[in-house]
Amino acid sequence: MLRKLGPKDAERMLEWMHNEEVIQGLQADVFRTKTIDDCFCFIKTSQCDDENYHRAIVDEWDTYQGTVSLKNIDKDFLDAEFAIVLHPEAQGKGLAKQGMHEILDIAFNELGLNEVYWNVLKTNVRAIALYEKMGAILLSNPSERIMSSAPQGRDVVFYKMVKTNEE
Repeated sequence: MLRKLGPKDAERMLEWMHNEEVIQGLQADVFRTKTIDDCFCFIKTSQCDDENYHRAIVDEWDTYQGTVSLKNIDKDFLDAEFAIVLHPEAQGKGLAKQGMHEILDIAFNELGLNEVYWNVLKTNVRAIALYEKMGAILLSNPSERIMSSAPQGRDVVFYKMVKTNEE
């Protein structure tokens, strides 16, 4: 389900970056200007990045379906920022839920983190429904450090998942 990103993922990665329906739900407005070379560079950089953990979500034929990430991994606070994006063909198939479940397992059980946080546009109702279904905790008063992860001037809500004793 999850594997390291590879050069063969670049083309489908670029497809979601240029898909208006996908990027309208994302906070950063930088994707529509990305090129295939930008995708190759991101993939190459992800191979040796100690502060971020990016993985490809793949189907049973090892075809790239999206990217799930733990960003800004903080070994002092034992937390990281979560991000996920799916290719338009992968949406509505349960892959976001599976990818999120797997990356949280990695965060809590392999990396030893205690908390994973993220923010999402209030208008991204599909993502919010997934996060609430997964049991994410809505943060009514996020810390300054967590709030700094959000883009300025965007209407977002913050969520987190915490390590439980079952994990």
